[in-house]
Amino acid sequence: MISIITHSETGKALAEKILRKEPDAKMIQKPVDYNKLWQTGHALVFIGALGICVREIAPFLKNKKTDPAVINIDANGQFVQPVVSGHIGGANELAKKLANLLGATPVLTTVSDTSELWALDVLPRQFNWKMECSGNHTSLTGHFVNRKKTALLLETRDKGTLFLESGCPEFVDVFYSRKELNTENYNLILAITPFLHDFGDKAIFYRPPMVCLGLGCQRGLPYEEFQQTLEKSLKEQGISSLSVASLATAELKKDEDAFLQLSREWGVLLHSISSEVLAKYNVPNPSEKVEVVTGSAGVAEAAAMHLAENGLLIQKTKLQAGNKFFTYAVAIDAQKERKGFVEFVGAGPGDPELVSVKGKRLLQTADYILYAGSLVPRELTEYAKSGCVVESSAGMDLYTQLESMKQYYDKGLSVVRLHTGDPCIYGAIQEQMAIMDKWGWHYHITPGISSFQAAAAALRSQFTIPEEVQTIILTRGEGRTPMPEKEQLNKLAQSQSTMCIYLSAAIAQKVQADLLAHYPPETPVAVCYKLTWQDEKIYRCTLETLAQTVKENKLTMTTLIVVGKAIDNRSGESKLYDRKFAHAFRKGCE
Repeated sequence: MISIITHSETGKALAEKILRKEPDAKMIQKPVDYNKLWQTGHALVFIGALGICVREIAPFLKNKKTDPAVINIDANGQFVQPVVSGHIGGANELAKKLANLLGATPVLTTVSDTSELWALDVLPRQFNWKMECSGNHTSLTGHFVNRKKTALLLETRDKGTLFLESGCPEFVDVFYSRKELNTENYNLILAITPFLHDFGDKAIFYRPPMVCLGLGCQRGLPYEEFQQTLEKSLKEQGISSLSVASLATAELKKDEDAFLQLSREWGVLLHSISSEVLAKYNVPNPSEKVEVVTGSAGVAEAAAMHLAENGLLIQKTKLQAGNKFFTYAVAIDAQKERKGFVEFVGAGPGDPELVSVKGKRLLQTADYILYAGSLVPRELTEYAKSGCVVESSAGMDLYTQLESMKQYYDKGLSVVRLHTGDPCIYGAIQEQMAIMDKWGWHYHITPGISSFQAAAAALRSQFTIPEEVQTIILTRGEGRTPMPEKEQLNKLAQSQSTMCIYLSAAIAQKVQADLLAHYPPETPVAVCYKLTWQDEKIYRCTLETLAQTVKENKLTMTTLIVVGKAIDNRSGESKLYDRKFAHAFRKGCE
């Protein structure tokens, strides 16, 4: 919520402009109850002279950790300046947003912003981490903004570490293991880790949510003793409770008050898991008694393994709280564990700038890149960091590819398997994933822009026409790889949808014949060769001249054929922007 405060008619007009574009805002004119406003925690936006703003808020300023965001805008709407709580309170982010809304200039004066360094205070909110310091936070932050020697310890892999790895300042050294880091060589240590380390008074710790805690107990567990005993034990095991992402227990114990209170106090979900699911896990410490009661040989261990989709970091530990016993086990979320990992990345259609931001960061941080050399331009691999090994898979069969990745995966390194377009569309990743599943590997898919999307952009065409064409078919002709009977081109053609045909230039004559069974001969066609590459070529023709066009231009590989009347179409209007069409964000007009 934003409270806009103004004392002039000029300021009121500007406030009304903001109100029209920002639904979560309200305007306040004299009298202003600052004491009440300050306690709400809402952002305060002053319109007028900066000096007036400072004098009016001065009596209420207490602490940058609790003060609300305060922003000042001149009455003419030229400059938007955060006054207090730039980072923690979000004033800097709000200033940028309001500046964009008004076409104004944001005036940011915090050192991390003016020097283009990471805003250390903002990282927790940005990446859902929790922060704690082993020394004076202000002094430690000062070391960073003054570019003192800094170590970055990454013992997890998530969106935040990917961001940090791909844009390290020159004074920051990256480490992936505590054993490699000599504390004496650094003024500051930034540690993104669930593990407890002693770095003296030099560290800012960021605790990522990646610890999955399985729980079991006797009924009537006393909460305070339970919480204190659990936190003490986790500390002794070297685990920060701030990194606990989720709790889990058997369905029989889902209403256990101590578990519910812990869930509320730690701000994490308590999952209840059925005995059928828990029984599927082969736990290292089975109990016949537990199995009789719950149907599973081990609740805490199985629950932790199920949540994390991973093996155990800490096996079942039995403790006492008051006169009751409880057990817990710990597993690390497999998707965030810093060990061998494969990321399938969609390279996009070819232009290195059309890979996603996340895809680029993954390429910048990978230890090994295996790219589809026959389809992906090598320029995309130039994002690789120094020391990264880059290989083409063009001459490799399936098992050679997997064995090549295995050398790096087994060392705990990061592997990017780079496929053209979007890897889920004719990307041949299914057979790779089947083997990875068998080997127990951890992997993830980052989508990319498909060539059919690049074709629509290059053709300046919307592939759907209101009330006429509402379906886009992605398919291929039948070549050496057979097509299912019900997906033969002549059958799909019955819909006369926009059809994007991959991998079929070599059989253009057959494609043309199959489509002519239902599409008119004059149907527009675009034959797209190497979309977004430097040597991109697009040939427009009709369906009856498709085969001739392909033959005359000697097109075989890296060609997409688009068929349908949506190509170059400019007829038809959607309901979405019709003046009479009402929806959740706009009232219709008569």
